[in-house]
Amino acid sequence: MERILTEARALVAADAGTIYLREGDALRFAFSQNDLLEQPGRHSKTRFSSLMVPVSARSIAGWCAMSCELVNVADAYQLDESTPYRFDQSYDAVTGYRTRSVIAMPLRNSSDQVLGVLQFLKSGGDSPEVIRPFSAEDELIVAHFASMATVVIERARLTETVILRMIRMAEARDPGETMAHIERVAAYSLVIFDEWARRRGFEGPGFERQRDRLRIAAKLHDVGKIGISDALLKSPRRFTPDEMRQMQQHTVIGARLFIDSPTQFDETAQEVVLNHHERWDGTGYPGYVELDGRPTIDPATGLTRLTGKRGEDIPLFARIVGLADVVDALSSRRSYKEPWSEDQVLKHIRDESGRHFDPELVDIFFARLDEIRSVRVAHMGD
Repeated sequence: MERILTEARALVAADAGTIYLREGDALRFAFSQNDLLEQPGRHSKTRFSSLMVPVSARSIAGWCAMSCELVNVADAYQLDESTPYRFDQSYDAVTGYRTRSVIAMPLRNSSDQVLGVLQFLKSGGDSPEVIRPFSAEDELIVAHFASMATVVIERARLTETVILRMIRMAEARDPGETMAHIERVAAYSLVIFDEWARRRGFEGPGFERQRDRLRIAAKLHDVGKIGISDALLKSPRRFTPDEMRQMQQHTVIGARLFIDSPTQFDETAQEVVLNHHERWDGTGYPGYVELDGRPTIDPATGLTRLTGKRGEDIPLFARIVGLADVVDALSSRRSYKEPWSEDQVLKHIRDESGRHFDPELVDIFFARLDEIRSVRVAHMGD
């Protein structure tokens, strides 16, 4: 989506662009770029992500979604009284940007459903008397990119639907794998990743893409439990050593689900599903294995690798989700245990820094503890 905005803006000479997604009777700022507001090379998916625009005649984008018609305005501040829509000046007031020309195209699928709006802006800049309207050729260009954006949205929604069904399957099999637990693990993971990225100055479109991949992968972390027997999943007691070995296979079973999936989302999900039970000190599982469960051979020694992965051999996202999963599991009631108090959970996380968990991620967890607490309150459910 960021690439669509970037390339389309270059072709139509727009300062700014937004992809709105329709949610009921409103439009959400899903992706937004503005070269006059942002630092070079840094675009914002989240600057307005909490803001909603009503699907109504009170704004150009709202009218575009409501009427399913292209809107091309030379000067947003000089609309004729007969125009059926208005220009909402509140965003200019908040940002200091001065909108002049606007073009908006509905994102309409083959069923004539409006999924959102693609909108581009030009500013009057330092010369408010200068007007650079969008041309008829620009309309064709925007229509082309609107078609591309619509396809991306539909594919993303299909992916989300499939993911939700996979999660529901796991939830039906495992009483502990509730939707509330899944949402909390995903939300905790994003809080931790946001701080990890902030400390490294990692931002912009690349950061947003990685964040989306982590969100989906975190939700799928235990999807492999659909391949574990009900007798184990619903057992009210602790497992025997043999039962534990069987349960540990859920990591490999889950990773196999993504073998034939070529997308980066699937690669990230496979990475997290396979590795989120590894431990920083190398005592986790499943270790260095093929996706059929066989251990791998160490190319340096020619010997079978029987240990767990250690330290940074464990992928970052798996380390993050592993921490988030343990925090929530300890804090929640299970068939075999009562929830731990917050003090007990925090002590355990501190004690396991450098053993179970990446020490830096533990430091980040405590630095963002207030946000972690807010997530738990927002997703109470078990």
